[in-house]
Amino acid sequence: MLTAVWAAVVAAAAAFVIGVGVAIYVMLKAARLMTESSATLASLRERENVLIDRASTAIDQVGEQIAMTETITASMDDMTASMAELRGRITAFTPAAAASADGSRGALTWGAALVYGIARALGLRWAAQYRFIRRRQPGAQEATASPSRPVRAAGRQAAGQRIAGQRAAGPQVAGPQVAGPHRPALNGRRGGVSP
Repeated sequence: MLTAVWAAVVAAAAAFVIGVGVAIYVMLKAARLMTESSATLASLRERENVLIDRASTAIDQVGEQIAMTETITASMDDMTASMAELRGRITAFTPAAAASADGSRGALTWGAALVYGIARALGLRWAAQYRFIRRRQPGAQEATASPSRPVRAAGRQAAGQRIAGQRAAGPQVAGPQVAGPHRPALNGRRGGVSP
C-alpha cells in the first residue's frame, strides 16, 4: 500500500498536470483571440482605406463641380456684359421717340389701340353669332352632315321635331318616353358585350 507521502506526491503531480493543462488551454484561447483581433484590425484598416479612397474621390468630384460652376459663372458674366453692349448698340441705332409738346402722339396711339380692341371684340362676337345661326338652321345640318353618319343627323332632326311638337302641345302626362336610338349603359361594356 501507498504511504501518505506517495499519496501526496501523486496528488501534487496530478495537480501540476491539471494546472499545466489549464494554462495550455488558456494560452491557446488567447492565441486564437489574438489572431482574430489581428484579422479584425486588418479588415478595419482595409475598410478605412476604401472609405478614404471614396472620400478623396468625392472631394475630387466636388472640386470638378466647383470648377464647372466657376466656368458657368464666368460665361454668365460674359453674356451679361455682351447683352449690355448689345442693348447699348440697339439704343444707339434706334431713334429716340420725340414726344410732341402737347402729347398728341400718346393720345393717338391710345385711340388707335382702343379702336382696334373694339373692332376685334365686335368681330369675334359677330363670328360667334354667325356660327350659332348656321348651326340652328336644319338645312345647314343636313348639308354639313357627313355621308358616313346619316343616322345621327336624322336622329338629331327627329329629336328637334319631337321637342318642338311637345312644346306646341303643352304639358303632358308622364309616361313611357322613347328618346332616339338606344344607347348602352355606362357599365364598361361595348355594344352589350363585355370586353
